[in-house]
Amino acid sequence: MNKIVIPICGMHCASCEFLIEEQLKKISGVESVVVNQKAAKAEIKFSGTQPSEEVIAKAVQEAGYTVGQKEKLPWFSRSVADYKDLVLAGGILLVIYLIAKWFGLFELNVADQGSGIAVALLVGLVAGISTCMALVGGLVLGLSARHAELHPEVTTSQKFRPHLYFNLGRIVGFAFFGGLIGYAGQAFSPSVNTLGFLTMVIGGVMIFLGLKLIEIFPALKDKNITLPSGVARLLGLNKDTKEYSHKSALIMGALTFFLPCGFTQAMQLFAVSTGSFWQGMIIMSLFAIGTAPGLLGIGSLTAAFKGRKARLFFMTAGLAVIAFGWLNLANGSNLIGGNSTPVTSVVSNLEAQEVRMTQGSNGYSPNSFTVEKGRPVKWIINSTSPYSCASSIVMKKYGISQSLKAGENIIMFTPTETGEIPFSCSMGMYRGKFIVVEAKETSSVVSSASAASTDISLNSSCSASGSSSGGCGSSGGCGGGSVSNQVDQEGAVENTSVEQIIKTVYTYGKDIAPNTFTVKKGQPVRFEVDVQDNGSGCMSTIMIPGLWDTAELLKKGQTIVMEFTPQKTGDYEITCGMGVPRGLIKVID
Repeated sequence: MNKIVIPICGMHCASCEFLIEEQLKKISGVESVVVNQKAAKAEIKFSGTQPSEEVIAKAVQEAGYTVGQKEKLPWFSRSVADYKDLVLAGGILLVIYLIAKWFGLFELNVADQGSGIAVALLVGLVAGISTCMALVGGLVLGLSARHAELHPEVTTSQKFRPHLYFNLGRIVGFAFFGGLIGYAGQAFSPSVNTLGFLTMVIGGVMIFLGLKLIEIFPALKDKNITLPSGVARLLGLNKDTKEYSHKSALIMGALTFFLPCGFTQAMQLFAVSTGSFWQGMIIMSLFAIGTAPGLLGIGSLTAAFKGRKARLFFMTAGLAVIAFGWLNLANGSNLIGGNSTPVTSVVSNLEAQEVRMTQGSNGYSPNSFTVEKGRPVKWIINSTSPYSCASSIVMKKYGISQSLKAGENIIMFTPTETGEIPFSCSMGMYRGKFIVVEAKETSSVVSSASAASTDISLNSSCSASGSSSGGCGSSGGCGGGSVSNQVDQEGAVENTSVEQIIKTVYTYGKDIAPNTFTVKKGQPVRFEVDVQDNGSGCMSTIMIPGLWDTAELLKKGQTIVMEFTPQKTGDYEITCGMGVPRGLIKVID
């Protein structure tokens, strides 16, 4: 059997190989054809007379390619117009970002905390247009824009058709897998390393697609990420024309069920809680249906633009996909970083360090805590947005991976070494950390305001309640003032015809002095704090729960004024924003 090798230009994926092979095999006398996209050549084996160059060239052209040597493309474009268009595309993307931020699209939340199945549809609608769809939406945008760019000759409806198949596969796949986990009672919960690896792989694919779309790097034009030919043949990807396979679109849509998206994981937990195949199927399919408008919207954009507008759109889409990809790479590396410690049961007579955190749709507050080594930590998380990305929380160091339910969630662990322990959502997008320090000697502080004692760690630091930069534990301690050295001191009350005036002075060394006052019920009170030093840690704020519930910041050189009228007799503690006692106001008849 005779053999000839011909060079071919224009191939960019495994599908190109299949298309050329099919056309060449139609030539009379050709026994077998092997096309290599990377080598840009076809090996033809024939019996009898060798096919003419014209016949071979025509067959290759009918497949959509040309016979000839592959041109070596430069790494960087030499066209000034390309760079001008890139700057314009960057400006367009910036405007789109600012508009989205203005309308709050990055902070969308599902207010309904009910358990009805219809909530799955609502969550899907929110997920389909929110930042957490950077994972699925960014991938779809990159693939669809690249496909539309490669095939400008097809009609708008033909460009849009793959997105219909992708979303159909997504809905059917989510329904099937949702039914399975509903019946089995076990959600898909990959390890933290697996989550990080998947996120980084997807991020890398996005960046690669984005770099091809912006057309500044011509050398990338013919480079592609494709399945091996054997695997592609097994999946039947050689049966469709051009690059895109409807079958592959269906499969890819279904497999997004396993991507580490917080919205998806929240719905998976919801499906598991039903214990029913049919309810699990309905929940996950409704969620997928809810995401469809957002994903189809991306598809319609990639199919609608033509000519000069298409070039600008592809460049803008490329920059967006690169941004999404970079975000996913950073998030994935955050999940993978660090070594994990096996989770074991810890029996300890030591008092737990209690820390409190609120999880919302846009992350965690506070998100930094200082705790002591060797003492159990009782991590209480109040989830106000259980159907959001941030509701799936992971801490690789101690093997913690948990989906938060509405209300309080408690996680226990014991830090075994000093240093920082990072935690994040399952996508690595929203982050926080525990700072572990050596155990310190603590002082038992008995304030005249309270009969109970509170352990205060003098060298720990934490933020005021509600701050996103720090937190503290009720027995783990706070820093920022020598509360343990404070001496109870009764303060004078100046009575005027209008109000009762009480005054104190704040310094870092002595906290507030005087710190105890007696006022009368039903008469207005003016409480003045002369702040002579900046506060620190959670002791940087002051409030009077029950009389003045707003935490006021202690800022050097300012005078804080609190005006209130006590309506009930009793003792009211003067505290920091986290509730640590620092003084007392007694209200009498």
